[in-house]
Amino acid sequence: MLRSVKVRDYMTTNLVVFSPETELFEAIHKLLKNSISGAPVVDGRGNLVGMLSEVDCLKSILSGSYYDYESLGGAVAEYMTVDVDVVGPEEDILAVSERFINDRRRRFPVVEEGKLVGQISRKDVLRAVADFVAPQRFHQSA
Repeated sequence: MLRSVKVRDYMTTNLVVFSPETELFEAIHKLLKNSISGAPVVDGRGNLVGMLSEVDCLKSILSGSYYDYESLGGAVAEYMTVDVDVVGPEEDILAVSERFINDRRRRFPVVEEGKLVGQISRKDVLRAVADFVAPQRFHQSA
């Protein structure tokens, strides 16, 4: 069994982030350039205010193309998801694993006292498993 490991031990801290004022097509370019499917949106104080996903971008493009091609674009704040599920850095990684399964999420922003401090993904949980559950199995097959 995996011993208790905290989100802080495996979260990613070097993140691509957007401000609410970031232009949508600049954000799309960054998502593509970094091969990521979404990124947190933070205000000037580092507070998490939303998430921008590929789906948010697609919705904006589809609604604009149907109604007014010239109006495509705008600020990230117009399209981001504001009701964001988050985790804390001290949460147990196994509990977060259950949330990945039950909530069908790819990642959770990690927030401490309202500030974005990182992000934990399903891949990060798998790294924890590789480190702590029979590591020799993973090294033999590599």
